[in-house]
Amino acid sequence: MTAGSPILIVDDHELVGSALALNLRAEGEDTTFFPVRSAAAVLERARTGEPGLIVLDLDLGRDPDGNRIDGVQLVGPLVDAGWRVVVLSGSSDAGRVGAALDAGGFVFVPKNAPFPALLNAIREARMGRSVMPPGRREQFIQLHRDREQERRELYGKLGKLTQREREVLALLAGGKRAQAVADHFVVSLATVRTQIRAVLTKLEVGSQLEAVALYRKAAGI
Repeated sequence: MTAGSPILIVDDHELVGSALALNLRAEGEDTTFFPVRSAAAVLERARTGEPGLIVLDLDLGRDPDGNRIDGVQLVGPLVDAGWRVVVLSGSSDAGRVGAALDAGGFVFVPKNAPFPALLNAIREARMGRSVMPPGRREQFIQLHRDREQERRELYGKLGKLTQREREVLALLAGGKRAQAVADHFVVSLATVRTQIRAVLTKLEVGSQLEAVALYRKAAGI
């Protein structure tokens, strides 16, 4: 990144984005605030002109069609396009931060950090320096990778279930008891209990509560 390369602020909160851009412009930086309309619009804007430093909020609200705009999914394409990415997030989900850093994000800064600290983190990133404590970036990334591995193993177990077993588990996760599940499918209670035992075996758990917990975790419930 050369001196004078642009800084792009991508945020769905106009007050924060505009304030950052205004202060950086006052310091002589070529800074633009880009209010988010869609993920495609962000990438189109980033691919226009010379790449530089992009300050990217991970939680970008929703597009006009109501679809969630996930900043994590933008990090990789932005890095590939030549941008250095400063990751902002007001979320406490360290796994999402780790995913953004693993995708090539340069540094993470909490969005609730004091405003001077935000500005300083951007200035440092502009110079190729990170304000994160040593090893902290790697901790975020490892947490993300551990979660991904756990998710893959979970989906692998759920993939062993038959269609009916998945339906039974979904009903149990929805709060139905075994008799209600039997009534729903118009089968005997013994049949449902056999299906539940098969679910527990395939998921490698010892109770319906554990099976339901795994299902809800996979479903993000």
